[in-house]
Amino acid sequence: MVIAPHRTIIYPDSDGQPMAGNTEQFQWIVLLKENLECLFAQDANIFVAGDLLWYPVEGHPEIRVAPDAMVALGRPKGKRGSYRQWEEDNTAPQVVFEILSPGNRAKEMIRKLQFYERYGVNEYYVYDPDDNELTGLQRGENGLEMIETIEDWTSPLLGIRFLLTPDTLEIYYPDGRKFLTTVEFNQEMAKEKQRANEEQQRADRLAAKLKELGVDPEEI
Repeated sequence: MVIAPHRTIIYPDSDGQPMAGNTEQFQWIVLLKENLECLFAQDANIFVAGDLLWYPVEGHPEIRVAPDAMVALGRPKGKRGSYRQWEEDNTAPQVVFEILSPGNRAKEMIRKLQFYERYGVNEYYVYDPDDNELTGLQRGENGLEMIETIEDWTSPLLGIRFLLTPDTLEIYYPDGRKFLTTVEFNQEMAKEKQRANEEQQRADRLAAKLKELGVDPEEI
């Protein structure tokens, strides 16, 4: 009797596919991932990732998918080459996002929907920036069910608000702040700095005027 040697199962960290099909899709993926990271920055037990392979079943590296962005509540932050569910207290990512590009095919998206439904996702959001269409699904009694009022919808698990305008999708933090790109954030910071400088200049001018009148500003 020949005993087969122990076979090491490889779970690749990459599927060889690009993160995005074009610059717009990439920008949306980064917008989601980075703002979700900021939203949960103070919670050590919420893991956020973008384009990370998720393996739900041990021993089956062929069963995998890489959501454009995903959130795993109750899982610690940290570096990972992939998300191996059996090493994560068997916790599936509860919320996943997909951003469509012209290269996405209907067959591929159906496969992903079936995957997310089977392996425990609770909220699934798909945005098509070319057609400005948002689709949302939430787990119900019969699996992932379509959200009918998605045009102005707040995620029950994340608390973020989706607002579909005639031109684009806007996403807001629970406190009402808008999801911003890095460029938009830097522009806002520059405006705040300019406003602060202008306030300081006004205060300095007032202090100088008071001194001219013989009044000590610090005594007011």
